[in-house]
Amino acid sequence: MWSVGVSVYFVAVIFRTSLGVAGLDAADRFHVNASALSTFSILQLLVYAGMQIPVGLMVDRLGTKKVLTFGVVLFTIGQLGFAFSPTYGTALASRALLGCGDAMTFISVLRLGSRWFPARRGPMVAQLAGLVGMAGNLVSTLVLARLLHGVGWTAAFAGSSVAGVVVLVLMLAFLKDHPEGHAPEPFPHRGAAYVRRQIAASWREPGTRLGLWVHFTTQFPAMVFLLLWGLPFLVEAQGLSRATAGELLTLVVLSNMLIGLVYGQIVARHHGARLPLALGTVLSTALVWAATLAYPAEHAPMWLLVVLCVVLGACGPASMIGFDFARPANPPERQGTASGITNMGGFVASMTTLFAVGVLLDATGGSYAVAFSAVFVLQALGLSQILRLRKLAARRERERLVASRVATVHVPA
Repeated sequence: MWSVGVSVYFVAVIFRTSLGVAGLDAADRFHVNASALSTFSILQLLVYAGMQIPVGLMVDRLGTKKVLTFGVVLFTIGQLGFAFSPTYGTALASRALLGCGDAMTFISVLRLGSRWFPARRGPMVAQLAGLVGMAGNLVSTLVLARLLHGVGWTAAFAGSSVAGVVVLVLMLAFLKDHPEGHAPEPFPHRGAAYVRRQIAASWREPGTRLGLWVHFTTQFPAMVFLLLWGLPFLVEAQGLSRATAGELLTLVVLSNMLIGLVYGQIVARHHGARLPLALGTVLSTALVWAATLAYPAEHAPMWLLVVLCVVLGACGPASMIGFDFARPANPPERQGTASGITNMGGFVASMTTLFAVGVLLDATGGSYAVAFSAVFVLQALGLSQILRLRKLAARRERERLVASRVATVHVPA
């Protein structure tokens, strides 16, 4: 069941990251500058981030299958519309529709995993979901890039949309929300008051807020690199060929997949490793980015670019740790809402950075060193919030654990 659900997320990530390998082609096709090009991804992520809490509420209320069905239909139409868009405006509308459908996938997959796997498997299942998403990114980098330059814009994007139809058929035929006999207890849903209570109760938990800021601080450097600005940076600023730049983008994805397996095993076995792993990833990313952008020669050496791409590969797995703070902080009936709040973090950061990089590139005449300095500003903001919340979240988590143990103790009469 989980494999059917996660196949939807796999296709969603292919569609989400397809612009990353087509950024320069999109600029030529629609005759736009860097700021306008970044608007594609910004709008897509704006819709994605804005939908996270509504999608979390939908998952809690409607279940996984219905929400995933809506998502597949929307992101498939969006990808198909992007293939045939004749103007910049229609292309923007298509990416917004794609972002709306994409927003419904990951939280649904997390909820599906919590229904079909025991709680102790949660960290590993979340990392595996992220790994499958990275596999979709790999397909986008390797396959869609070749299709784009082989058969052209329209055929490549329209052909890829067929994958959405395939997973829709599989999901409608086979997917179930939960095992037989394990349906969750129904909870009352009373309009706006219920929605406000769900959001407020989730937000009051320090673990939810800590999860959001961990996701915010860890995910966005790799997301910005893969989603749009990595290829232009490597080609225009570092003087690499498109083929070599594509290989480095592939390295980010492969590193992500490998590190995701390692992080998942570590967190599943050592819960206390969550915060050190997240903070270590943030500091390593900042250090390598600084070394790359401040390198005294015109181009950074290949070994440094390789290190940068390997370290960026840790950003996705580290962002999954955010859900490992939010999950134990909330009861089952709030898991979708809490996951939606957490998942907003990285995408808000990515959207902000995409916009900042585009604006700074235009303002400085193409200085990537200045433009990518926006990364450090958002990392500093996120780190300050993580350090502020860490003790409060840890204390609350210990209290919940003690309470659950006391509740399970049987006292003879």
